[in-house]
Amino acid sequence: MSVLHLSDAINRVQPSATIAVSNKAMELKRAGMDVIGLGAGEPDFDTPENIKEAAIKAIQDGQTKYTALDGIPELKDAICAKFERENGLKYKPSQINVSPGGKPVIYNAFMATLNPGDEVIIPAPYWVSYPEMVILCGGKPVTVECGANQKYKMTPEALESAITPNTKWLILNSPSNPTGAAYSKAELRGLADVLLKHPHVWVLTDDMYEHLVYDGFEYWTIAQVEPELYDRTLTMNGVSKAYAMTGWRIGYAGGPEKLIGAMRKVMSQSTSNPCSVSQWASVEALNGPQDFLKTRAEAFKTRRDLVVEGLNKAEGLHCPTPEGAFYVYPSCAGVIGKTSPKGVEIKSDEDFATALLEEEQVAVVFGAAFGMSPAFRVSYATSSDVLEKAMERIQRFCAGLK
Repeated sequence: MSVLHLSDAINRVQPSATIAVSNKAMELKRAGMDVIGLGAGEPDFDTPENIKEAAIKAIQDGQTKYTALDGIPELKDAICAKFERENGLKYKPSQINVSPGGKPVIYNAFMATLNPGDEVIIPAPYWVSYPEMVILCGGKPVTVECGANQKYKMTPEALESAITPNTKWLILNSPSNPTGAAYSKAELRGLADVLLKHPHVWVLTDDMYEHLVYDGFEYWTIAQVEPELYDRTLTMNGVSKAYAMTGWRIGYAGGPEKLIGAMRKVMSQSTSNPCSVSQWASVEALNGPQDFLKTRAEAFKTRRDLVVEGLNKAEGLHCPTPEGAFYVYPSCAGVIGKTSPKGVEIKSDEDFATALLEEEQVAVVFGAAFGMSPAFRVSYATSSDVLEKAMERIQRFCAGLK
């Protein structure tokens, strides 16, 4: 019998913890358990009707063939208009990449640029896929812890200390998955001043949660704050979160033509073009009415406040109030060393999350997956009724710890 030997690269990579938690919650639901899933980063809102109608029209019009490799001209034009309208950034269509989701945008950029020994600075807590994609593409992730005392944001001093001659990229994610932390214009200005001293360092800014900011927060992206960084910044975004189009799988980015061309080459031998119908739906998303974005952001803010209040009522938990996205990242340091009602000793945030799922049927993602413990991530992209029920269960679980 032959044995399949997997590649060294795949053996270095860990599977996505967030997907694993979501899958576990679904398995338990199928088994008949009343599980509340707070693990998935997916809005519960439906895709707006005008966007769905644009997709239906595209099908009826026969727009179901292969398209231009990295985006139809109409979508690239819509993306250029969006960047100029909302971010003050001027891109030509030749500077735009459209990929089958935000994750492939990042992966394609790393695949096109990273060589063995190249370093990528990643502020922690981080989205679980950042370091794994760096490793898969042959690079070295350099994580920089940014604790709650720093509001989960990288300081200029920390960035300066992390940069070496081998640094190729800095990843910024604002608002952040998993913390919801968002960088102000002044905070980005501080990071930009450091980057200006190190012209070999490129910036990949993940702006996927741009429209989900609260309490009057004013959103800025780094190439907008410092135009001198424009020529070495890849500004990534997508339609998944703000437009509730996670399953449509469209991410996009603007950047230097040489980089965009290299990413196109990667796509030519991997995914080829994104879904044609999804691209036409995305044209409507970006060009159509935008008023619903504010309404949905207000709904998310209400949920955020509910969850922050509920978690801070739980014994041993402390939850900061984030500026954006639909996540909170509470510390569970106060429950480490305790024992659950069913006799499980809580030695880590993974133990906490596992016991919470098994004993109260609430699924959250443990903090170690995001590079900072002891904590856990809660997604509040679900109804207030469900969130209230979840908070009651978490409070009961924490109250029962001995």
